[in-house]
Formats: sequence, C-alpha cells, structure tokens
Amino acid sequence: MTDLTPVLAFRWSPRSFDPVAELPRAEAAALLEAARWAPSVDNRQPWRFALGRRDDQTFKRILVNLAPTEQRWAGRAAALVLGAYRRTEQAYAAYDLGQAVAHLSVQATALGLHVRQVTEFDRAGLIADLDLPGEVRPYVVVAVGQLGDPLSLPADLLADETALRHRRPLSELVLSCGEAVD
Repeated sequence: MTDLTPVLAFRWSPRSFDPVAELPRAEAAALLEAARWAPSVDNRQPWRFALGRRDDQTFKRILVNLAPTEQRWAGRAAALVLGAYRRTEQAYAAYDLGQAVAHLSVQATALGLHVRQVTEFDRAGLIADLDLPGEVRPYVVVAVGQLGDPLSLPADLLADETALRHRRPLSELVLSCGEAVD
C-alpha cells in the first residue's frame, strides 16, 4: 500500500463514542473552520452547518430525526453536525458539501477525534425542528467525539465495530482507460 499521511490512514468512522467526553468550543470552531476552507465550484461555498453539543436543544433536535437504528449509538457522540446545502446551488452543491465534510473529518482526526456520517434521517423533520430556511436542504449528519468502549454498543453493532477495516483495491476503483495503476 502506498504510504498515506497518518491523518488519512488513521481516520475511522466508529459508532462507539465516549458518552461523557465533550467537544470544546475551540475544537468545534476548528472543525467548522476546516470545512469553511474546502474548495467549491466558483468558490460559492453552498454548504451550511448546524452544530449541536450533547444535551443542548440543537443536538436533541438532530438526534430525534435520525433513523432509530442510528439513534442507538449517535446519542453518545459529543456533537452532531447537520451538513446541508443551498438548493439554489444544487448543480454541484452536494459535491461541494462532501468536500467540506471531508475537510471537517480530516481536521477531526488531526485533533484526535472521530466522526461518523449518517444519511438516514427525516429531512422534513429536521427542516421543521431546526427552523431551517426554505433554501437549505439537509444532506448529512456527522457525529463527532472521542472514541468510546465498543463493548458498550448493542450486540448487533459490536461485530461491525470491531471488524478489520477494508478498502477495495485500486484496480476496482480506477477506470484505467489504458493506463496501469499499481
């Protein structure tokens, strides 16, 4: 395997978050600042974020709108971040939001934090419960926090949590178009 920078090599998306660890304001600001500096088409920056820390109203409103299977573990995260984009920028907005969330994820890893992204949630419920402007479309929720004890997870999630990470080989991912990729 090609050497990766540790901040990418050690990135991992757990479900086991420490239920008492908090996300300090400075770290939350660093995550959002990293997202702010992500590239975007024509520098439009169509992404919008709502950050809730465990036990505040924003966190609770985001959590209640997650799919029940995701709520089982997401409530232990230190923060839940709603990633959304402006509908008026729809042509590239989801791609640009993905870039911003990737930057947030790398910054989290650099800070010793973990993130897990969730796409199963009630979009209409989030729009209503967070009183989002009509032009904003919820797209992803990012759980952020310190790694917790995987044995605290429900038994059906434990196997996935403790399994070895794997990635498809490059040969399956790269359209070679005549060029060899090792």
